[in-house]
Amino acid sequence: MEFKHKPVMLAECIEGLKIKSEGIYVDGTLGGAGHSKEIIRRLSKQGMLIGIDRDKEALKAAEENLKEYPNVKYIHDNHDNIKEILEELKLKKVDGILLDLGVSSYQLDERNRGFSYLGENILDMRMDKTQELTAEIVINQYSEQELANIIYEYGEERFSRQIARNICKQREEKPIRTTKELTEIIEKSIPKSKQKDGHPAKRTFQAIRIEVNNEIKPLYQTIKDCIECLTEGGRLCVITFHSLEDRAVKKAFLEAKGQCTCPSDLPYCICGAKSLGKIITKKPITASKEELAENTRSKSAKLRIFEKI
Repeated sequence: MEFKHKPVMLAECIEGLKIKSEGIYVDGTLGGAGHSKEIIRRLSKQGMLIGIDRDKEALKAAEENLKEYPNVKYIHDNHDNIKEILEELKLKKVDGILLDLGVSSYQLDERNRGFSYLGENILDMRMDKTQELTAEIVINQYSEQELANIIYEYGEERFSRQIARNICKQREEKPIRTTKELTEIIEKSIPKSKQKDGHPAKRTFQAIRIEVNNEIKPLYQTIKDCIECLTEGGRLCVITFHSLEDRAVKKAFLEAKGQCTCPSDLPYCICGAKSLGKIITKKPITASKEELAENTRSKSAKLRIFEKI
C-alpha cells in the first residue's frame, strides 16, 4: 500500500534515539512502519526492532514495508503493555523506544475505518478491530452528559453541550450510523461565525476516537513504564498531537527526572527524590517550516525526548 502521509519529524526522531547498530529498539506505534524503516536501516544483523501495533491490518502493511529486513518482531498489542510484551520476549531492557501517538497515517489513509470527518463511512474508529467498543456505540448509547464531558475534555470543544444535545435529539429519530451524519450534526451545532479554526468536526472526532481507544487515561503510566524499560543511556522519543497527550508526557518526564521537594533551608535532601534520567528537550521540538509545508499532519506535533541514566 502507498501511504499518503509521511512520518512526522522523522529526522528529529532518528537523531533523538541515538541509534546503536547492535541495539534493540521498540516502535510502540508501528503503523505503516515509516519511522521503523529508518530505524532498522541503521541496525546491524545483531540489532533488533520490535514493532507494536493494536491494528492487525497496520501490522500486515508494516510487514510488507519491512519485508527485506529479517530482524523485526511484529507484536499485535497495545504499547501500554510494554513491560509484559518485553517480558514475553524474554527481554529485560531495550536501547530506545518511539511512540508516535494518536491515529496513524495508515489509519487515516483507510477512510472506511471512520477516523476522518471527510466522506461518508461507518462510525468505527477502533485502532484494534478486535475490541467491542466502537464510535457508533459511543454516539448512540452514551448519555447526553457523558457525551458532553467527553467532547469537552478530550476535544476541548467549547460547544460540547450543544453537540451532545443535538446528537441525542437526532438518535431519538433514528440511530446515527455514519461519519457524514455525525459531521452534519456537529456543523449545525456550532455557529457559522465560530467555524473558522479548521473543520468544525475535528475536535469532536478527536474526542470520540480518544474515548473509543482509551488513549489518554493510561498514557502517564505508559511513559513511566517505557522509561523503566530503557537501558542506561537509552532514549524515549514521544510525538504528541494535542495538549492532553503532551501534558501527560511532560508530567511523566518531570517525575522520572526527579525533583527534590525539601525546603530550601535544609542542608541536604531528606525527601528521597530519585532521578531516572534527564529530559533532553527542555522545550518540545516542533516540525520545521519545510515539513509543515509538505506534511499537514505535523502542524500540531510536539516531540519530547528522555534519556535514562
